[in-house]
Amino acid sequence: MKNFDYAKPTSLSEAASLYAEYKDKARLLLGGTDLIVMLNDGVITPDMVIDLKGIDELKRLEVKDGFLHIGAAVTFNELIDSELVKKDFPVIWESARTVASTGVRNRATLVGNICSAVPSADSAPSLLIREALVTVVNTEGEKDVPIVEFFKGPRKTVLKPGDIVKELKVPVISQRFGGSYVKLGRYDGEDLAQTGVATLALEDKTYRVAFCAVAPTPVRATEVEEFLKGKDITDEVIEEAIPIALKAISPISDVRASKEYRLHASGVIFKRSLKAAVSRMNGNGPAYGTRLV
Repeated sequence: MKNFDYAKPTSLSEAASLYAEYKDKARLLLGGTDLIVMLNDGVITPDMVIDLKGIDELKRLEVKDGFLHIGAAVTFNELIDSELVKKDFPVIWESARTVASTGVRNRATLVGNICSAVPSADSAPSLLIREALVTVVNTEGEKDVPIVEFFKGPRKTVLKPGDIVKELKVPVISQRFGGSYVKLGRYDGEDLAQTGVATLALEDKTYRVAFCAVAPTPVRATEVEEFLKGKDITDEVIEEAIPIALKAISPISDVRASKEYRLHASGVIFKRSLKAAVSRMNGNGPAYGTRLV
């Protein structure tokens, strides 16, 4: 491992100034579940590591002004332990339970998961269907980026050197709704998704659908959302919707699954997820966290 300088600022403004000084020669540290591995393997060789764990405002987890604010330092297990998240943001809670292992979730953060921008990021579909905003700060100020615009390619985001994600803001939904995240892996336990889908059914008969692990980035399936709009969800409607939903994805073959398998499996779990979302909205579906595959 190459030697590097280390700093632990106590404010976002201090961190932003330091990051602006080093730019692409610096890396940010929170959970470190990706960063430490890449440092040990020599994949990255920064001149500076900026540890953000000393910044209290990044630990925020609360609802205020119509949004759930999830600070960049909030871990997956903190989300899982939150009764607020489980009650009012259940698909985020459900997807958090599928990430890696308990030990990893003790350190890994939701913000770190989206910033890694791997196509299989389990948290991304649930954030896409909740239309989350990514709050980005730098020395020039602060701005909100819609999550649908955040991912630009495998391990690529809109973030530039000097940009720090402060938090995620997830809008509160005022109407009755139900949702579901279904992840298909090769085995029980810690594994990346072969395919994953999140769905949201709202009382006004609008629907939201997003996939991970089956395109260069996590993706929102807007064409099938438009097809489903205003419809009651029956088996016949779902069968019509499956090929439309699959238009949004472009899976590849790799060590975890073939392209053909991913296409077929994505249709299967889309059907199960949408049926679960609708039944949960109606108060008679499987409990959140129930395995559907």
